[in-house]
Amino acid sequence: MHRAIELGCTFLDTAEVYGAYANEELLGRALKGRRDEVTLATKFGFRIENGRQVGTERDSRPDHIREALEGSLKRLGTDHIDLYYQHRVDPAVPMEDVAGTVGRLVADGKVRFFGLSEAGAANIGRAHAVHPVSALQSEYSLWERNLEPEIIPLLKKLGIGLVPFAPLGRGFLAGDVKRAEDYPEGDFRRGDPRYQGANYDANIAAAAAVQEVAAAKGAKPAQIALAWVLGKGDGFGIDIVPIPGTKRRKYLEENVAAAAITLAAEIAALDAALAPGKVSGPRYNERVMTTIDR
Repeated sequence: MHRAIELGCTFLDTAEVYGAYANEELLGRALKGRRDEVTLATKFGFRIENGRQVGTERDSRPDHIREALEGSLKRLGTDHIDLYYQHRVDPAVPMEDVAGTVGRLVADGKVRFFGLSEAGAANIGRAHAVHPVSALQSEYSLWERNLEPEIIPLLKKLGIGLVPFAPLGRGFLAGDVKRAEDYPEGDFRRGDPRYQGANYDANIAAAAAVQEVAAAKGAKPAQIALAWVLGKGDGFGIDIVPIPGTKRRKYLEENVAAAAITLAAEIAALDAALAPGKVSGPRYNERVMTTIDR
């Protein structure tokens, strides 16, 4: 964490449900005495009981949002959150109520900016009409481009930034991957449809283009995948800030170095090689897909 700050990687993303609560606590300890050096984002919106996430159940009732914020502030050791996201749209709570509640937290000085995660166009518009949405966090990468037809044009129109999670295709684009069944129990990739069966074979073939560009540029495949995402911001006319996760300093440093890689003709080649029709399988299983507001 401290190395990330040294490298200028100062936009840090967490959520109350990560752990649950444990990741916020870890981040709070790491930032002790350094809070002003970073932009801190966290999220609310999943139901947690006895320290465990309750499936995909969501809870964005106004009272719960306020309660969740107080918990996050305490765990993170801060008096304000820079960017506060609704983690997933709650179909039981009108988006206007969510945006209004966060807007009041902004007025109270406990939150600086409001964000949404995996929200669809209608709910982005409804939220933005009540309180400005500063950022949308959603999956976006070479192998997941569902945002391009409708969401990205809307973000440009409304002046909303994009924070792509899983910009390395859940590790697939970084290379050195295995079939789903070869991962140990508990590894999320065992249940990822794109790592399974014929999907895996098709996706390995498509992802070979990333490795080819990496070899030509003298870079790592993960760096090319990140450079592609970063380069899309100028083309779309929006701010794009990807948030690749890593557990190792080596990969952190490689990820940060990707910002210095410029892709030109390679972008079109990669676009074609990993066009949506060439990536096989849904990005989540059916249960998790129910939380996506599209």
